[in-house]
Amino acid sequence: MDPPACQCPGGGEARPVRAGAGWKEHGLDFERLLDASAYKETFRRDMIRWGEERRQADPGFFCRKAVEGVSQPVWLVSDTRRPSDVQWFREAYGALTHTVRVVASEQSRRQRGWVFIPGVDDAESECGLDHMEGFDWVVENHGDAGSLEEQLRRLVDFVRSRL
Repeated sequence: MDPPACQCPGGGEARPVRAGAGWKEHGLDFERLLDASAYKETFRRDMIRWGEERRQADPGFFCRKAVEGVSQPVWLVSDTRRPSDVQWFREAYGALTHTVRVVASEQSRRQRGWVFIPGVDDAESECGLDHMEGFDWVVENHGDAGSLEEQLRRLVDFVRSRL
């Protein structure tokens, strides 16, 4: 439900993690690493470990990669994972930064096929923002399509008002 004038680059912050890891060198399909398939799950722990090593060396590495060479009137970064990611965008873009948190109950996630994997789903890359407060928007995605549509409509209206 992207506003047409937004022209936001896709993939969020996780895209450079997957692209920069050199997965093609290992014979892996980059596009399949972007979806929610069993294929991605096979390599997920390695991607998380590689990303953590990069972040320890340079906390802003992936945030800079996500915005590199692109100028936007509105940024919709769909995949920040840690408070340091949000902090980077707030420092880089100040008042232009608006945060959106999407939440879903474990029950609704399980109904969509999610299965908890210890060591993966409890890693900082998956739950680093769970205790962070102060999001500008919280979108609840518990399976009620009408409610979700209304929340997204209000968010899109807000974004359009900033264009």
